[in-house]
Amino acid sequence: MNEPEVKKEDWERNLLENLALAALREQRRTRTWGIFFKMLTFLYLFLLLFFALGWIEDGKVRISEKHSALIDLRGVIVADGNNSADKINASLQSAFRDKNTKGVILRINSPGGSPVQAGYINDEIRRLRVKYPDIPLYVVVGDICASGGYYVAAAADRIFVDKASLVGSIGVLMDGFGFTGTLEKLGVERRLLTAGENKGFLDPFTPLDPTQKAHATSLLREIHEQFIQVVKLGRGERLKNTPEIFSGIVWTGQKSIDLGLADEMGNAEYVAREIIEAETLVDFTPHEGLSDLFTKRFSQIILGILSENVWTFR
Repeated sequence: MNEPEVKKEDWERNLLENLALAALREQRRTRTWGIFFKMLTFLYLFLLLFFALGWIEDGKVRISEKHSALIDLRGVIVADGNNSADKINASLQSAFRDKNTKGVILRINSPGGSPVQAGYINDEIRRLRVKYPDIPLYVVVGDICASGGYYVAAAADRIFVDKASLVGSIGVLMDGFGFTGTLEKLGVERRLLTAGENKGFLDPFTPLDPTQKAHATSLLREIHEQFIQVVKLGRGERLKNTPEIFSGIVWTGQKSIDLGLADEMGNAEYVAREIIEAETLVDFTPHEGLSDLFTKRFSQIILGILSENVWTFR
């Protein structure tokens, strides 16, 4: 056999080997995609089964047995945070609506916040308790349940505390600063133009106007009275006739029980096991999505950069 014929045979053999390898790779690729689509189909059917059985609702996994619904309210109550009325109320609605919820536990660890947001949550709790009379709602206090936090708690059927919890602060405040004379000492001229004699209400760079002070005090007293009535409505005859209760002071958990601000000692597990008698806890707490977490983290980075050069007052 001459040299050209040998090269021709080598070429044909290489071609056949390449074709065979290509076919094998294609077969493997087809098998891999087949497995992938089968897994997707299985997952889809699995989710449909969960929805059909009521195990998934509002994006959360549910279980098919009776349980105690848990909602955490942690931190300051504000309109644009995780403790906004929109988010907490949505969780409350979901918890009460779940057919396997035997009782709801609202675990509060909050120093307070917006009276408006707290009021919205209080109203929604009372509405849901009427709509679902067979499902009780209990508040469990962590380190602190003060001011707006207690405004929310007052709507509960019963309030449970730890002996060292801080409870109360039934009051309203408006704080700020007065810089009268500071600008003059610095050689800075204050230029404030308003339309309306009280538009510069409580401006920190002008002397405190007695009329404006009286109006601000009146506002605080009105909101305070609203707070007092909400507490009296929620706690009823359990409250002791002690004026100091509404003075803005905080009390220990033990003292709050003595005053009727709380009912007894206990944590979430105790309430679920002994009071609701449904030991399994299912979390209905609103959680941030990935986009929210990314946005918050990005904002923190930007604020951190800016804070190196700018002082801000809050």
